[in-house]
Amino acid sequence: MPNHLLAIDQGTTSSRAMVFDAHCHSVSVAQQEFAQYFPHDGWVEHDPEEIWQSVVTVVRAALEQANLSVSDILGIGITNQRETTLLWDAETGEAVYPAIVWQDRRTAAFCDLLQAEGHESLVSQRTGLLIDPYFSATKLRWLLDNVDGARERAERGELRFGTVDSFLLWRLTGGRVHRTDATNASRTMLFNIHDQQWDQELLQLLDIPPSLLPEVLDNAADFGHTDADLFGASLPISAMAGDQQAALVGQACFTPGSVKSTYGTGCFMVMNTGDQPVTSSHRLLTTVGYRLNGQTTYALEGSIFVAGAAIQWLRDGLKLIRHADETEALAEQVGDQSGVYLVPAFTGLGAPYWDPQARGAIFGLTRDTGIAEIVTAGLQSVCFQTRDLLEAMTADGAIATASLRVDGGMVVNNWMVQALSNILGVPVDRPQVTETTALGVAFLAGLQQGLFDSLEDFAARWDCERSFHPAMPEQRREALYTGWLDAVRRIRNQSP
Repeated sequence: MPNHLLAIDQGTTSSRAMVFDAHCHSVSVAQQEFAQYFPHDGWVEHDPEEIWQSVVTVVRAALEQANLSVSDILGIGITNQRETTLLWDAETGEAVYPAIVWQDRRTAAFCDLLQAEGHESLVSQRTGLLIDPYFSATKLRWLLDNVDGARERAERGELRFGTVDSFLLWRLTGGRVHRTDATNASRTMLFNIHDQQWDQELLQLLDIPPSLLPEVLDNAADFGHTDADLFGASLPISAMAGDQQAALVGQACFTPGSVKSTYGTGCFMVMNTGDQPVTSSHRLLTTVGYRLNGQTTYALEGSIFVAGAAIQWLRDGLKLIRHADETEALAEQVGDQSGVYLVPAFTGLGAPYWDPQARGAIFGLTRDTGIAEIVTAGLQSVCFQTRDLLEAMTADGAIATASLRVDGGMVVNNWMVQALSNILGVPVDRPQVTETTALGVAFLAGLQQGLFDSLEDFAARWDCERSFHPAMPEQRREALYTGWLDAVRRIRNQSP
C-alpha cells in the first residue's frame, strides 16, 4: 500500500519537492533555483515555463533520490509563492505573459487611484486585505489592459487566471482542472473571506471577467489527478495551500494565539485567530489560515517583502559573500555593536508600513565598516522587521505570544535566531523540520487520504529541535530597535 506523501513547494527563487513517510519524516528533497527578471524599477517577473520545468525536474529527482516509484506515493500536496499572477491560454496552457511576482510594484499608481476613489474600505471589509500592488487583483487587471488582445480573449472565455498553484494544477492535470484553495484565493484581493466566494462587486470594480477564475476548494480536497505521462502513473493531488498558511499548519499552530514566522525570500508572521476574523487597526492583514471540512480558521498576518532576499542580494548583487552560510561566522565576529542599519526596502516596505515607494538604504557607515558589519546588518534587519510585526499584532489586541515558532531557510543560522529572540524579548522555537511549508501541505494531503485522523494527530508529532531565549539587556534591546525605527523613518521621508 502506498504510504508516502509528495510535497511540491514552489517558491519565489526555487522549486522544491520533498517526500515524507507516514510519520512525517523527510525521506528526500530536491531543489532547483530559477531566474528572477527585473525589466524595470520595481518590476519582478518569472518565466512560467522555467517554473514548470523546475517543478517537473525536482519531483522526478525527489522520487529517484528516495528510491521510490509512483506507486509508493499516496498523494501530492502543492504549496506555492502566493499572489504571483499568471494568465494562460485555456487550450494550450501557454502563459500569455511572464508571471508577475508578488514583489512587483508596477501597479502602485493604480492602487493609489483606487485608494483616492475611496475603495479601500470595501476591499478591506470583503477581503481582509489592503489595496496594494502586492496582491493579485491589480496585477491581473494590468495583464488584461496591457497584453495585446488579452481582455478580448478573456471576455470570450479563452484565458484562465491563477496564482502559481492553479497554474501548476492545470499543467499537472493536462488542462483538465482549474481550481485553487481558500488560502490562495484569499490573497487575490478578489475573494470574500466571510462568505468564501469570489466577490462580484470587486470583480466589477476591477473589470475582471469571472470566467477567468478557478473553483475554490478546502485545503484538503480532491484537486484532480496528474497526467499519467508526467511521472509514469497518475497520482491524486490531495491538498493545496499558500506557502505561509502551509507553514502555519506545518508548525501545528492550531490554537488561537499561536504564531509562526517563516524566513524565506520574505518574512511572514501569521497568528491563528480562530473561527472569527480579527480586523487590524495597524495595517496587518486578515486572511484565511486554513479551511477544512468547510470550516474556516482565520489568521492575522504581517508580511515583510525582503528577508532572505537581502542575504541573496549581499551574495549576488554586492558579492560580499559567496555562500549564505558564511553569514553566521561574520556576524559572530561583529556582534550587535556595529551601529550599521540596512533597511532592505528594495521593492517598498510591507507591513506595518505599506509604503510601495520606499527604497533601501544603509545607515551608520564609518571608515572601519567592512563586509562583516554590512552582512550583520542584513541579518539584523530581519529581526527588526519581525519586531515591527509583533508590535503591530500586540497593538491590535492579539493574544500575547509566549513564544514564536520559526522556520524557513534562514533559521539554520543560530546567530540570527538568537538575535531574533534578543530583539523580540521572547523565546524562539525552531522545529526539527525547518521546511514546514512542505511538511504542512504533505500533512494536509495525508489528511485527505486518511493517513492522518485529525489536526491533533499531527500536533502530537511536532517536535522542537532547539529553543532560543532572550540574552540581551532590555535597555540595549530598546536602543537597537530605536535606531532601526529612525532608519526606517529616514527612507520613508526620502520617498518620492
